[in-house]
Amino acid sequence: MKTMVKTKWNIDPTHSEISFKVKHMMISTVTGSFEKFDASIESESDDFINADFNFSAQIDSINTKNSDRDTHLKSDDFFNAEAYPQMTFKSHSFDGSTLEGELTIRDITKTISLDVDFNGIAVDPYGQTKVGFEVTGSINRKDFNLTWNAVTEAGSIVVSDTIKLIVDLQFTKA
Repeated sequence: MKTMVKTKWNIDPTHSEISFKVKHMMISTVTGSFEKFDASIESESDDFINADFNFSAQIDSINTKNSDRDTHLKSDDFFNAEAYPQMTFKSHSFDGSTLEGELTIRDITKTISLDVDFNGIAVDPYGQTKVGFEVTGSINRKDFNLTWNAVTEAGSIVVSDTIKLIVDLQFTKA
């Protein structure tokens, strides 16, 4: 029986971004990102079908360009960065366009499905082999016990339940 050799790919953090969007008062959108994260892929083929994708983000690195809001997001009202310092994702299937796996936030793990655009493989000017992906999807924040909310005087909800994920990833062949 022939054993398939897995190729390891490591995140290129200078060419990657983990961001999210959420409706604020249902009239505008707030964008945020995680500044500190790690990710890797192990794949048996160049099409990455059934590759293993692993990802983690440091909650303390959340950045919405508003320090008061970031402090609130790190508090127990939302992520509780002190008790749950990171969120993780581990895939269990990838068919070339849909990535399924386990997302863990606040020690709550749920299966999620994400849409993936595989942007191909290229060799950079330094001779390193790179691969790029654009990953998008939505989660319900309440599924992960991120339940804080408030209602404005006019009756609008301050933070929507749906969080849009926009993840641009570039990996370097190990």
